[in-house]
Amino acid sequence: MTAKTRALVLLGAAALSATSVAQELTVAAAADLSSALTELAANYQKQTGTRVRLAFGSSGNLTQQIKNGAPFDLFFSADEDYPKQLMEERLAEQDSFYRYAVGRLILWVLKSSSLDIEHRGLKVLLDASVKKIAIANPQHAPYGRAAVAALRHFQLFDKVADRLVLGENVSQAAQFVESGNAQVGLIALSPALEPSMRGSGRYWEVPSDAYPELDQAAVLLSRSQHKGEAAAFLGYMKMPEAQAILRGYGFWLPEEKH
Repeated sequence: MTAKTRALVLLGAAALSATSVAQELTVAAAADLSSALTELAANYQKQTGTRVRLAFGSSGNLTQQIKNGAPFDLFFSADEDYPKQLMEERLAEQDSFYRYAVGRLILWVLKSSSLDIEHRGLKVLLDASVKKIAIANPQHAPYGRAAVAALRHFQLFDKVADRLVLGENVSQAAQFVESGNAQVGLIALSPALEPSMRGSGRYWEVPSDAYPELDQAAVLLSRSQHKGEAAAFLGYMKMPEAQAILRGYGFWLPEEKH
C-alpha cells in the first residue's frame, strides 16, 4: 500500500468517525489475536478516533454467536473456513473476505521445565513426567485441530490421547500450562510472544508440513450497522504498520514464503 493510499484510508476512517452516530466498532476475534489485535485497535483509535471493542474466543464459538445474531461488525477467524461458511449463509459480505495472516503451531513449556523440547520436539510427550498436554478444543478451535493433526502426523495421537486437556480456546490452553495444570501445550505461537508470557516459557515450533495451513481470514458481517467504519478498519489491517505488528506476534503474512 502506497503512502497516498494509506493516507486516504485513514482520512476516510477519520471522516466516518466524525460523522457517524456510533464512533465504535465491535470485533469478534480468535483468541490467538488477543495481544496483537488489542495493540492494533489502540493504534487505530489514536489515528482515527474510532473505538474498536474486541470480543475474543474460539473461532467456532464466535461463528455460532454470529449465526445467533450477535451484534459484531467484523470477524477475525483463526482459519478461513468459518468466514467462508458465513459468506455462504449470507451472514458476511461477499467482497470483504481478507486473508490477513498464517498461524504457527508450537510446543510450549514453562522455562523451569526439564523437558528438552529444543532437541526432542514432540517426542517429549512420551516422557513419564508429562501427565497432561493442553490443546484448544478441536471441535471449535482451529489450533486444536492443528494440534491433533500434528500428533497424528508424528504417530503420537493414540499414545497421548488420554492425557489431553482441552481449553475452550488456544489462550486457555496456554493458561493451563502457565498455571501448572498441564506440563506442555500445543498452542499458537502468538500467545507465547505476548509480553505477559514471553519470559515465562520456551517453545519448539512444529514443522508447518505436520498440520494443515492455518490461513486466518476476516470478513465484514452483513448485520453490521457501521459498514463504512468496518471497511476502513479492514483497510488499516492491510497497511504495512499493521502487518508489522502481526509479524511481531509470530504470524506469517499470506504472501510470504515459509
